[in-house]
Amino acid sequence: MTNLLTGRRGKIASICFTVVLAIGILAECGAALAMDPQDTVRSLYDTLLATMKDGRTLGQSGRYTRLAPVVNRVFDVPFMTRLAMGPGWAALTPAQQQQVTEAFAHYVTATYADRFDSYSGEQLQVAGAQPYNAGTIVKTRIVNSKGEPTTLNYLLHQNQGSWQISDVYLDGTISQLATQRSEFHSILQRQGFDGLILALNRKVDLLTSVAKSS
Repeated sequence: MTNLLTGRRGKIASICFTVVLAIGILAECGAALAMDPQDTVRSLYDTLLATMKDGRTLGQSGRYTRLAPVVNRVFDVPFMTRLAMGPGWAALTPAQQQQVTEAFAHYVTATYADRFDSYSGEQLQVAGAQPYNAGTIVKTRIVNSKGEPTTLNYLLHQNQGSWQISDVYLDGTISQLATQRSEFHSILQRQGFDGLILALNRKVDLLTSVAKSS
């Protein structure tokens, strides 16, 4: 009987340990998924700063290659593309939706690779956050080598448990997504879907060619 009780106690202890371990693992996973929105922007800025410091060695294509996976991780590109397309999104086939989403991702990455091309003492500062509707605004400053700050704010929302960027506010107030939606609408009205894809690809090519010539 003693051996039987000892065996049962051992099994119960083993089960309890397994449950506690599983809870701990789930808690860690939950914490990772529920990353603070400021941490999302910090991770973008950390990569941008490292890329700037290696910018001239990497070149435009190298900067693009380094930034692409980070852009796809921290930006909710499919969501942003849908908003930029407006009502026209629903009229697209799934293949067209995928095509314009990929073209938009290329454009966002090429833009960052072009604008953050070199380092001369700039500081990329995360300056706090505040709730905004169902999301969060993360405030940042980009301080140039002369100490002159530029405000750049990010709107983030939760997507499948993690915080992702859904809009960027230039000078703190100008919605980049609203500007792109207006541009997209104008191109779609004049040139249709193929014209929009061509326009996005041309912007990427222009950013790349400007970087090569500089």
